[in-house]
Amino acid sequence: MTSKELSEHVIEGMLEKKAQDITILNLKNISNTVADYFIICSANSDTQVGAIADSVKKQVFETCNEDPWQVEGKENREWVLLDYVDVVVHVFLKGKRDFYAIEELWGDAEISTVSETSISNA
Repeated sequence: MTSKELSEHVIEGMLEKKAQDITILNLKNISNTVADYFIICSANSDTQVGAIADSVKKQVFETCNEDPWQVEGKENREWVLLDYVDVVVHVFLKGKRDFYAIEELWGDAEISTVSETSISNA
């Protein structure tokens, strides 16, 4: 399975729990990056953060038979990180996403956004 295909399954899991502001950072053309893709989304509550993270894990396991290599932040549910090595998933509580501004840290990345019907380049 390619990292692009894995990313599509991650997004399906996010949409299942109504994740908002889904953004894809394609890092493939940047040297010395930690992954091929960062996929970032926002949630309205800590409960939704947990539900989105669980949905992504379930979707990826059911379709790709893969578990994340590492999971961080599951206890406090403000920023959950699911590391699938080539694809790193960030599920943020809205205020935390604004504070950390990951998209700004990777300004050289190709950035796309996801609506419920399509992916578009930002």
